[in-house]
Amino acid sequence: MAVLTVRNLSDEVLRALRVRAAQHGQSMEDEVREILESAISPKKRMKLGSLLADMGRQAKLSDEEFAVFEQARGNTPARPVSFE
Repeated sequence: MAVLTVRNLSDEVLRALRVRAAQHGQSMEDEVREILESAISPKKRMKLGSLLADMGRQAKLSDEEFAVFEQARGNTPARPVSFE
């Protein structure tokens, strides 16, 4: 695994990091690792279908109106895009 050195942290940041690590019951190193991992990990992606369904619920569509979309939707799987 790689090693990372962070220089020139202010006393305030270092103190806050110590407090945060203690609150979580872990070392400062573990706390920093957790902070970095959460900062760069992808956020939970919402799928397009879920997003559209949420929009429909917000618009208060009836079950009959949802059924129209289900009937109009094609059942054949989409083909991958070809750039050739």
